[in-house]
Amino acid sequence: MARNAAVIAVCGHEAAYGRALEGRLDPGVGVVPNGRALFRAVAAHLRRGERVVVVPMTLGREPGLVADTARTLRAVPGAGPGEVLLGEPFGTAQHLVAHLRAAAGRVPADSALLVSAPSGDPFEDAELYRVAALVRRYGRHGLVEVAFDGGDPDPAQGVRRCGLLGAASVALLPASFTEVCPVGEAAVPVADAGPLVPESALRRVLDERAADARRRWSEHGDDGITTGLAAADHHGHAHTHPPGEGHGHSHDHAHGHPHEHGPTTGHRHHHHPSAAGADRGIRSIA
Repeated sequence: MARNAAVIAVCGHEAAYGRALEGRLDPGVGVVPNGRALFRAVAAHLRRGERVVVVPMTLGREPGLVADTARTLRAVPGAGPGEVLLGEPFGTAQHLVAHLRAAAGRVPADSALLVSAPSGDPFEDAELYRVAALVRRYGRHGLVEVAFDGGDPDPAQGVRRCGLLGAASVALLPASFTEVCPVGEAAVPVADAGPLVPESALRRVLDERAADARRRWSEHGDDGITTGLAAADHHGHAHTHPPGEGHGHSHDHAHGHPHEHGPTTGHRHHHHPSAAGADRGIRSIA
């Protein structure tokens, strides 16, 4: 087995394909988008005799990133057993709710909250509405709206909507690793409540995910790739299949475990959770 270990943070739209994490992680951590860039980065480390741990940088809205990353890693040639490991995602939808609730707790109760993130596919965008609803349900702010960078409504439209609904001020809550795009002139005062995850927490959680992946391989011989391939099984159209193309499941994807993790704690179990069931136990995680 290779002696050294490299860590790669693989990014999708939640991290602007890596741009949102530039300069925020430890210098030795590689930051790449999935696809060819990840393939080439992993292959380069293997040529240098280094094993690799890849951590998908999602906060739960992008389960396809995990599955796509697993497919990319499976395609890298020449990797021996345990030389390429897929870590658990940086976070889950539960963690995202907890992060947002923590950020909302620093915003005056009479301010509206505008939860904003880069636009994804229709199901990822719908997930943000669900997350925002949970932030409102278990928080103290009466008005919580949603906006999408590159989508509809965009943050400027979201601020205008908050004003029309009677908000005296609006706090922008980023629901991703990116900053909220500027909203320009607004009829009400606008404050930026970001970043969602402080730099110190980014580095700490990434280290935990990488350490857990190495431990999982050492103790159980599990590289995480096979499990990661199924990460998006619950994503989109209620997990339906065209006639004749369904497949059986031998395990429960709901992951309704009776234990929860705070937004910056490491996992000690391995299931690449999807967003399904992420609202369970919200009361206990923040």
